[in-house]
Amino acid sequence: MKFLIVGLGSMGKRRIRNLRRLNAGEIAGFDLTAERRDDAAKTYGIKVFDDLSDALSRFAPDALVVSTPPDLHLGFAIRALKEGKHVFCEAGTTTEGIPEVLALAERGRLVAAPSCTMRFQHSIKKMKSLLTAGTIGKILAYTHHSGQYLPDWHPFEDYRAFYASRRETGACREIVAFELTWLNWLMDAEVRTVTALVGKVSTLDCDIDDVYQMALRYSNGALCHLMIDAISRVATRSLRILGETGTLEWNAGARLLRHYDAATQVWTDYPEPVPVIEPGYSGMSAEGMYDEEMDAFVRACRGEASYPHSFAEDLQILTTLVDGEKESARLISNKA
Repeated sequence: MKFLIVGLGSMGKRRIRNLRRLNAGEIAGFDLTAERRDDAAKTYGIKVFDDLSDALSRFAPDALVVSTPPDLHLGFAIRALKEGKHVFCEAGTTTEGIPEVLALAERGRLVAAPSCTMRFQHSIKKMKSLLTAGTIGKILAYTHHSGQYLPDWHPFEDYRAFYASRRETGACREIVAFELTWLNWLMDAEVRTVTALVGKVSTLDCDIDDVYQMALRYSNGALCHLMIDAISRVATRSLRILGETGTLEWNAGARLLRHYDAATQVWTDYPEPVPVIEPGYSGMSAEGMYDEEMDAFVRACRGEASYPHSFAEDLQILTTLVDGEKESARLISNKA
């Protein structure tokens, strides 16, 4: 197969590495920024283009991997599908365009794959198997916290210069959707009700809300809490799931999943293997899960298996995000 990477920033370069490790096929790149094109060509030895139409005609890819800022994803996805190409998109922040993506993909019998990276993370896969086996009984509640100080996201560039510092594509907006993609999968349920408090509490030099506190009620009756922030001075991702017969606790920083069995009153530890971390990336951003995600996309394009996440699910997740923001605005307005 032939893959065109759209956007040659940090994630675009990661996708090049993923596809290379998979020996998936020939790779080319498109970016409007000369510096990024030159860096990708020099580092990975790929063909690069500064014009998308030129790339589509001269390179003739079978699939596009869209690694641009989130608000641009769906425009490129629609273009790809209209050209008869399969498409993969990184995590998004907007619902506008999703119905058209779904219709085009169905009409053309093409793969349209939104990112679901964390479904391939070692401990999350283990949690899914434990929950499916009924290890902690019926899920009653969870509390989850994911946070990282925004200037630490991309230490190689000014945080004010990239998409996470813009309101529409703000850091917390993106991560709410990113985390719900795998949390909803673990729950095997949909969010039915959301309330939230959202705001900016820090002195970060950008116009974004840097803390999201969200309370969720799922279709299975579970009551859950989600906190996403861009202010944690140490990167954190931790989850506690309460069930009728036990508890699961996961600390991503410690690379440890624990299970408490109420009947035996015994904790069982499931430590993660030491991950491969690319230089300059967070210790919680292991390369392996991204490799697995790209492998799932490639196999779907080849007709070997279905991709495990859909834009229809993304639409539900992003609707939860928007509903939470609206509810926060309503609560704050009423208080004022």
